[in-house]
Amino acid sequence: MTANLITLTDPRSPVAEAFRTLRTNLIFSSLDRPLSAIAISSPAMEEDKSETAANLAVIMAQGGRSTILADCDLRHPRQHEIWGLEVERGLTTMVLEDEALESPPLVEVGVENLKVLPAGPLPPNPADMLGSKRMEAVIKALTERSDMVIFDTPPVLAVTDAVLLASRIDGLILVMQAGSTRRDHAERAKELLERVNVPVLGVVLTNAPADVSLGGYYKRRE
Repeated sequence: MTANLITLTDPRSPVAEAFRTLRTNLIFSSLDRPLSAIAISSPAMEEDKSETAANLAVIMAQGGRSTILADCDLRHPRQHEIWGLEVERGLTTMVLEDEALESPPLVEVGVENLKVLPAGPLPPNPADMLGSKRMEAVIKALTERSDMVIFDTPPVLAVTDAVLLASRIDGLILVMQAGSTRRDHAERAKELLERVNVPVLGVVLTNAPADVSLGGYYKRRE
């Protein structure tokens, strides 16, 4: 497990509190039809999407919701690195094997209510796999076993994978990095998602300067 899981390493920090706010916003934005599966992506590379997905999964689990974090980035998977997991079996195993579909290779990671599904062996054709009928069965199997499934997906503009997956679930959250994400990339990603009717559930801004006016409120009391 890496230090990037701030919701575990420093749960009283302003950043951890921001993830709790995100959780609350997601819950209250969908009272009539609760979200059961969402994708986390970014416009381009290097925008902390995988760390955001992992921390949101922790916060969801800590809020009492059984949560599955599935690594759906079948080109550059990161969740096994974040959590220190093996990758012999995972999401792609579920696509290929009936036994794995019936009994998903979910991994306990020491967080109550949270299980992680690594990417598994990487396929030569990730987009074809994610767009297959079999992937629909994988999504169904995971949502039946949890209150929330969070899919870590590749960047929207880099490949079609995120769009293919997000079109089959409740929507997508875009992760952007302050001082790094280009405005034109953000606009293009938003336009692409709107064009294929993928709901953008929100935007997470990482690497933003801390609001020093809140420092005293969040300071740990001895």
